Amino acid sequence: MNRRFLLMAVAVVATSAAHAQYVTYNHDSSKQNQVTVMETGTGALSPDLYYSVLHNKYKKSAAAKNKLSFRTLAGINLYNQTDEAEAIDSALVKRAKIEALNVADRQVDIAWLAEGSKVNGEMERFKRNIDRILLSGGTPSDKERWTEYYRVYQCAIDATKDAYMPNAQRKKEYLRIYGDVARQNETLVLFLAKRQNAGVTSALLNVTDNRTLHKGGIVRNAMSRWQESRLAVRGAQSGGNGNNGGDSDGDETVNRGK
Repeated sequence: MNRRFLLMAVAVVATSAAHAQYVTYNHDSSKQNQVTVMETGTGALSPDLYYSVLHNKYKKSAAAKNKLSFRTLAGINLYNQTDEAEAIDSALVKRAKIEALNVADRQVDIAWLAEGSKVNGEMERFKRNIDRILLSGGTPSDKERWTEYYRVYQCAIDATKDAYMPNAQRKKEYLRIYGDVARQNETLVLFLAKRQNAGVTSALLNVTDNRTLHKGGIVRNAMSRWQESRLAVRGAQSGGNGNNGGDSDGDETVNRGK
């Protein structure tokens, strides 16, 4: 019994759903004419009196301003842009290939592999010369000044390594840094030589200022050397004239001609 009631309820629900899906169609010729005029420009607006009195301006231009003409004109314009679009596409493809090569060129720092040893060598020489400033008589402020130069060039090297640039430009930057470091290194060497010479000269002047001259001793030493030289000369002459009857005391004699 319950099963029979259940089947009857299902049948009623299915019948109600079928009636709910039924759609009626009421034709409106005035709306169809307006849509036709708007889309294709054919037909006439109705009722004519309504459009003549209230929308006369729209009635006169509605057929000429239909959407079909705009769609046709847009299609023609798009067709004319085919060649331009193909040219743009070709240009973009070529540009993409160039940019791919540029990206590949910027990924590996080949310039540093070629010029890195030269730049590092000059930077090491520059650092060694900076460490000699205090030993050559320079001041801590002088060393700090040159150390700041070293840091500037090291920062320039690191920035060039991290920069997004082709290897050709990167190599130019490395060589420019190398040239600047070499010039600064030459200037530092001249500075060290000047400070070294100034220190040596100052030491010599200090030694001369502290030295006391003994003129009497200098004269006595000179006289003693002169006496020694004189005695040596007289002894040599006495030995050479012993068989000729010279004076026994070794005095110098002069032979005068008759």
